[in-house]
Amino acid sequence: MRTNDLILRTTTNLIAFILLAFSVYLFLAGHNAPGGGFIGGLMTAAAIVLMYMTYGFESVSKIIPINFRFLIPVGLLIAVLTGIGSFLFGAPFLSQTFGHFSEIPILGDVELATAMLFDLGVYLTVVGVTLTIILTIANDQ
Repeated sequence: MRTNDLILRTTTNLIAFILLAFSVYLFLAGHNAPGGGFIGGLMTAAAIVLMYMTYGFESVSKIIPINFRFLIPVGLLIAVLTGIGSFLFGAPFLSQTFGHFSEIPILGDVELATAMLFDLGVYLTVVGVTLTIILTIANDQ
């Protein structure tokens, strides 16, 4: 079913943008503050579900041509490989380390941590699982 409600479509564009921007913030802030891959993934999934509800399955599937079931094993693989990677340096499973890089073009002075890779895996897994479940239920109705 497709809606012609201009107010719903306009507010959905704004709200989805805000949700996606906030999910990126939560993902990036999660290494030093509460947040990270899990809540960022939930916020991204909420924004995409909102777009599906407003514009319909076919329209959003053309804009976002991603098989969300594929994100689940990719995210799990990234998370597990990040944990196993610490074995290469003689550290326990899921130990984190960070580096301070001072001359990255455009970004300048940046601190990168291996926890960000783990959070990326969690983020992809949460988005994949959430959208697979919701879209499967929606298509069965």
